[in-house]
Amino acid sequence: MCREEELRLLGKVLPNVASQLRGAMGNLYAAIQAAEPEVGEILALVREREVMEQSCYRLLRLVNNLSAAALLEEQDALPTRNIEVVEWLEGLCRQAQSLADEMGIEIVFSCELRSHIVAVHRDMLERLVWNLLSNALKFTPWGGKITVSLRQSGGQLLLSVADTGCGISDELLDTVFDRYRHTERQDPPPHGLGLGLPLCRRIAEGHGGRLLISSRTDEGTTVTAALPDRRSGTCEVRDVPFHYAGGFQPVMVELSDALPHTAFCPKNLD
Repeated sequence: MCREEELRLLGKVLPNVASQLRGAMGNLYAAIQAAEPEVGEILALVREREVMEQSCYRLLRLVNNLSAAALLEEQDALPTRNIEVVEWLEGLCRQAQSLADEMGIEIVFSCELRSHIVAVHRDMLERLVWNLLSNALKFTPWGGKITVSLRQSGGQLLLSVADTGCGISDELLDTVFDRYRHTERQDPPPHGLGLGLPLCRRIAEGHGGRLLISSRTDEGTTVTAALPDRRSGTCEVRDVPFHYAGGFQPVMVELSDALPHTAFCPKNLD
């Protein structure tokens, strides 16, 4: 991409960034004003605090995705280490379920493997999983189900996230990986800038794999990361997972775009 094309792209993307930041900041300001002591209504104060917390988390998630956007222009393979992937992925699903309960959505983990060692970039693959779960939660209605599955096939490890949501139309499927370039097709806030799926595809490709999407309108969407089922000569030892999110709850940051404001009550933030 030449310099002029980059500038044109920035000219399309940055206004959307500003729009979403402005929306979140507007929510913060309105919530702060409504939470002045003279309001006096305890329930109203609780709700306004939840809205403020929600907007802060969404801003942080937006900033994180913008920071990771540079990865889209890279072509290098990601460095990998061996990890036990079954327990790791099941653990992510458990963390997400407590928040999905706020939306009346069930998250099911499906895997016939009792354990499996594979070489991955743990942090990048975790970002892929959270982005796919966030998308699935956004478009799955109350009472719906999200199935996260892991299986082996033909020398590949297939990690899928399938939802029972609204699906993606054929018209939009052709731009699903570059929605951020098509500002006229972007979903309204809080559904983001369209960077999630392009980042997921880049992460899959960085592992030497690919990202596949199948969807039917009104029936749901399945996104599958097909990764090489191989090991490296290096094992990862991580007794206690460590996440730094500046005092924010990491899982709530990753899913904040999909969650209702009620999920940001004090009990979930402690």
